Amino acid sequence: MIFYYAPKTVSVASQIALEEAGAEYELRKLDFATVEQRSADYLKINPKGRVPALVVDAGIITETPAILAYIAQTYPEAQLAPLDDNFQFAKMQEFNSYLASTVHVAHAHKIRGTRWVDDEAAIEAMKAKVPQTMHECFQLIENEMYVGPWVLGENFSVSDCYVFCVSTWLKGDGVDINDFARIADHNKRMRERTSVQKILALHGIP
Repeated sequence: MIFYYAPKTVSVASQIALEEAGAEYELRKLDFATVEQRSADYLKINPKGRVPALVVDAGIITETPAILAYIAQTYPEAQLAPLDDNFQFAKMQEFNSYLASTVHVAHAHKIRGTRWVDDEAAIEAMKAKVPQTMHECFQLIENEMYVGPWVLGENFSVSDCYVFCVSTWLKGDGVDINDFARIADHNKRMRERTSVQKILALHGIP
């Protein structure tokens, strides 16, 4: 497998899952500073021009929820998803889809407002809203979606990799993670895992 990533992006979630699975994979780092994600070579891998992308024997997978599900299903011995429970697997997908479709989008309003508008005043207004929207997203996760002690309950899953990654963005988004006691505790416990320590060091994330 070949994993395309960029430092300090949502790639972190899938990389932690790959490490947890004990997968053998090669890394391909993209430089966002030089807009390498829009290069002709990378657009052949992922026409969306985004990361991550995972190249496997059968083809190419993009989008974090899809990559996480693939990892969990490909390495069942790692027990990274409730593969024998269709309802719980759907709940995992529900959680991961919320992070992708709502929380990540709220975060992106701070640094990628030009995806939606060109007006400078509108872009600044979007940036100003980020602390509120990210706080609201994590309040919902804390109160309604997070089961505990892990996202889905007693068993660790790829959802833990994902929400940990996104929770590392909170400080930069003007949100205090300590406003969410269970998420703060989760973040602390995740940092004790060897897989997480390895990937944080690779990305230069404190």
